[in-house]
Amino acid sequence: MKITERAVAVAAHARQIARSMPVRPSLCLAAALAIHAALLGGARLSAQERDASPYLPSSHWAIPYLEHLIAAGAIKDPTPLTRPLRRRDALRALEAADTLRLSVATVSTIRLLETALADAAEPHRVRLEGHVGLAAANYARRDPLAAIEETGPRQSGPGHGTGSADLELALVTDHVAAVTRPEVDTRLKYDPDWFGKKDRVIAGRTAEAYVDAEWQNVDLFFGRLDRNWGPSGIQGLLLSDDPYGLDHFHFSLGTTTLKLQWVAAQLDDLDSAGVVEHRFMMQHRLLFTPEHWAIALWDASVVSGQARSFDFWYLNPLNLGILEQWNKGGEQNAFLGFDVQHTGAITLFAQFLLDDIQIDRNGPGDLKPPSYGFTIGAKSPLGSAPASGTLFYTRVTNLTYRNEDPYSLPLYHFLGTGRNFDDYDQATLQVTVLPRAGLLLTPEITLLRQGEGDPRLPQPPVSAYSTTATIFQGVVERALRLAIAGRYAPSERLSVTFDAGVHHITNYQHVTGDTRTRVLGTVGVAYRFRGGGPLP
Repeated sequence: MKITERAVAVAAHARQIARSMPVRPSLCLAAALAIHAALLGGARLSAQERDASPYLPSSHWAIPYLEHLIAAGAIKDPTPLTRPLRRRDALRALEAADTLRLSVATVSTIRLLETALADAAEPHRVRLEGHVGLAAANYARRDPLAAIEETGPRQSGPGHGTGSADLELALVTDHVAAVTRPEVDTRLKYDPDWFGKKDRVIAGRTAEAYVDAEWQNVDLFFGRLDRNWGPSGIQGLLLSDDPYGLDHFHFSLGTTTLKLQWVAAQLDDLDSAGVVEHRFMMQHRLLFTPEHWAIALWDASVVSGQARSFDFWYLNPLNLGILEQWNKGGEQNAFLGFDVQHTGAITLFAQFLLDDIQIDRNGPGDLKPPSYGFTIGAKSPLGSAPASGTLFYTRVTNLTYRNEDPYSLPLYHFLGTGRNFDDYDQATLQVTVLPRAGLLLTPEITLLRQGEGDPRLPQPPVSAYSTTATIFQGVVERALRLAIAGRYAPSERLSVTFDAGVHHITNYQHVTGDTRTRVLGTVGVAYRFRGGGPLP
C-alpha cells in the first residue's frame, strides 16, 4: 500500500475511533492523525536512510567541531570506530542534539554546522563546493608530531608560505553519489610524505574521487577517500587517513548494529632488480554496535609477487587471511586485530594489532621479537562547560609491519596505510574548549619515545634476532610537546587556523646527549564557497 493510501485509511479509522469516544471527536482525531504523522515521518526517515550521501573527508573544516561535539556528549557518534562521517549522518546527529542543556556557544556552533550541511538531506542534487587558502609554517608535514627532526623518518621538511585551492563536484541521486575533488596545494612540494611531482611551481592531486552506491543494508564503493578504522581522532593501526590517495574497493553488508565490511586496494608496485613486484592489500572487518558499545574484529593480508593479482581466496570477505596464508603459502603478510569502544559518562576505547608472534621454540628463527601495536584511552566531557578531554597511550613495536618478504608491507608509496612509524610509544592529553561560537581551542601535552626502528627498514637477519629489541632499538629519542591548536569560523565561509608547539627533544636524531628545543608553528586562513541545486 502506498503512503498516501495508508494516510487515507488511517484517517478514516481515526474518525471511527473519534465517534466512539466519550470525548471531543476533534481531539481524538487530532491525536490519531498526530500518531499517524509520526508513523509517516518514520517511514520517510527510513526511506531517507537509504538515500545516497557523500562523505565528509577528514580534512573538511567541520570535522574538528563535530569530533569535539561527540567527545563532549553534545551529539551522538553516528558511526563509532568508523571514519569518515557521511554528510547526512552528521546533519542528523546535529539536528537531534538536546540544545536546551547546551551552552550558547555550543548551540550557535551547531547551527553553523547545520547551515553548512543543509543540503545533505536533499536527494537528486548537484553540489559545488570549494575553497581558497593561504598558510605559513616552519615545517611541511601535516602532523607536527611527525616533524621533529631535520633528517630521518620524522624529518619536518622546509617551512614556507603556501597557497591552496580545491573544487568539489558531487552528483547525488537516490542511491548513488559521485564525487571528485581536485586540489592544488604548494605545501605538497615540501612535504616529505608526498610522492608526486615536486619540481613544479604548483603541486596538485585529486583528494577524493569516488562512486558510492548505497541501499538500506548494502554499500558498494570504488575510488579514493581517506578512511580510518578505529577510535575517532586516533590513527588506525592498519587502515588510516595517513597515505595520500589510496584508491580502493569498499563493501559493507548489514544493519546499523551489525555489519560486515571489506576493503581491497592495489598498493604501488616495487622494482626488484628490473623485475616488478605487484602488491595488494585486503582487510575484512565485522563491526557490532549494540547500545553504548562498538566492537570490531578484523583481519588483513598484504600479498606480493611478480605475477601476483587479486587472489579470490583473499578477496573473499568471509575468509580469514591468516588461514589462507597457512594453507596456500606464497608471499603474504597477515594481521589480526580488534577495536572496542564503550560510550558513557566517560568513553573508553582500545585498539590492538597483532602482526607476528612466535609460539614455537624450535630454532633460531623462533627468537624473532613479537610485533604488535595497541592504543588505550578515554574521552569525556569536562564539567558543565563546552569542553572535552582525550587521554590515550599508544605503542607500536620495533618490527611491526615489517616482514621477511620486503614487498609484503602495508606501505603505499612508502607511507603506512595505518601508522607511518613503528618502534615508538606515545602518551597524549588533549583538552578542547569552545569558549565562543566557532572558536575551538585545543591545548595538548605529548610525550613521545622513538627508537631507531622504522617500517621501511629491512627485516633483521635470523642471526640478529637475539639482539633485536622488541621496542626501542638503539638510542631512544624523547620529545616532550607542549602545544595549542585552534580554529575560528565566524561563518561557514571563513576560517582561521593555527598550531603552535614547543618540542623539547633529548637524544635528538638518536645521538646520545644531544638536547634541543624546537618551536613548530603554522597559521592559515581559508575562504569557502558553495552552490548547487536539483539535478537537471
